[in-house]
Amino acid sequence: MVNKFSLLVLRLKGLLAEETGQDLVEYALVLALIAFGCTAGMQALAGGINTAFNNVSTTLASYVA
Repeated sequence: MVNKFSLLVLRLKGLLAEETGQDLVEYALVLALIAFGCTAGMQALAGGINTAFNNVSTTLASYVA
């Protein structure tokens, strides 16, 4: 019984010391941060493009009328 318990403790220590899965989590967090930044940037860009098209539309309408 003591031997099985010590084997279990050794396996748990090995799992806690293992760092191979952390790289994937870090990459996922960086990717999520980049996606969030792109989304915020696209919203600002869309507002600027909308304003530019409205200005062009207004200018063209004034020349046609």
